[in-house]
Amino acid sequence: MKALVFGGSGKIGSAVAWDLAKDDEIEAIGIVGRHIESLERTRRWIGSDKIIPHVLDINNKTEMIRLMRQYDVGAITLPDRKTSYKVVHCAIEAGLNIVDTIEEFHRTPDPYETEGLEVPKGMTLKEYGEWLHEKAVENGVTFVDGMGFAPGLSNITVGEGIRKMDVAERAIARVGGIPSKEAARKHPLRYMITWAFEHVLREYMIKLNVIKDGKIVEVDAGTDLEKFRFNKFGKDEELECAITPGMPSFLFTRPQLKEFAEKTIRWPGHWEGVQTLKECGLLDLEPVDFEGVKISPRKFFLSIITPRLLPNEGETDVCVMYNTVEGKKDGKKVKVEYFMWDEADTKNGISSMMRVTGFPLAIATKMILSGKIKEKGIVAPEDCIKGELYKAFLTELEKRNIKILEEVSYEK
Repeated sequence: MKALVFGGSGKIGSAVAWDLAKDDEIEAIGIVGRHIESLERTRRWIGSDKIIPHVLDINNKTEMIRLMRQYDVGAITLPDRKTSYKVVHCAIEAGLNIVDTIEEFHRTPDPYETEGLEVPKGMTLKEYGEWLHEKAVENGVTFVDGMGFAPGLSNITVGEGIRKMDVAERAIARVGGIPSKEAARKHPLRYMITWAFEHVLREYMIKLNVIKDGKIVEVDAGTDLEKFRFNKFGKDEELECAITPGMPSFLFTRPQLKEFAEKTIRWPGHWEGVQTLKECGLLDLEPVDFEGVKISPRKFFLSIITPRLLPNEGETDVCVMYNTVEGKKDGKKVKVEYFMWDEADTKNGISSMMRVTGFPLAIATKMILSGKIKEKGIVAPEDCIKGELYKAFLTELEKRNIKILEEVSYEK
């Protein structure tokens, strides 16, 4: 069995390849990137003869399809829609099963800030999403769409909570990667980069859909601020979260919900700072005139703040999840909650974000390779990892010391 990792020299891609290399049944792991130096660095870090670097321009469709046909499954860890869609499109044409980590639900693409996504001539964005799905079905391709932390772990756990009920009414996923408490004090916005920060700012600025009162409605990212206390796994921390995109598939796979939203967790004060930046116009993309030069406020802001958000030596991150599903079971009101607090693996130099995004992606990749995930076309994690496969998935997470706590409570 052979797996191909796109973005294999990035943090998430390297974590996927690192995990796959430990599986005796996988004989080769191709890692794809633009520069041989970074690919070789990843290969040396993993330290496995299974790793095969591939320098590839993903704009070269012929070469990409040729490479894809040498492998059995592809894992996509690219940071934006332009590159992700290019690889997805080629994989479907090549007949390569794939798993993608981006939060987009490709069957119903997000119309805002598409990051250069190229739609084929003669198609609308919505038509393109359906074309990808239909073509994948036609070519016998399994495309697990949105697998990692959020989307991914969040989808799978919330989906399980819904299945435990006779009627599910409300589901809120709260997820986020944050610096350790000590590191947070040393960075602006109490934040540290663990993910492509340009993409993070996109998530803060767009409009998105949620479910309210049983209807899909459009809201601004960063709204509905909620403070909560996380007191599981021996922790006791005050945190906050606000609405962001991240699990758009639920709008279509679970339309019976009366309320649904995904929220991003941060340390207290972060969202207030973001709101101030928004009000000042510093996160706008539209160029403004500055002394005769047109500059994009967001791009200028990124150039200033990015160096201040990079981890200092020894600083680590934490990933937190607190999901709630409410509804009825046997005529009683019931709440199912899912908790996770994951910390970096300092011994192996793997951040928590790499762990909780890359490892679930690797697990799903292996489930496709072994034939355990059988659905064809674009399939959301909540619809293909369920029942016995859900239990197997949690077991695999446990092996990697990623622990998810489930608590069920009934109204007395």
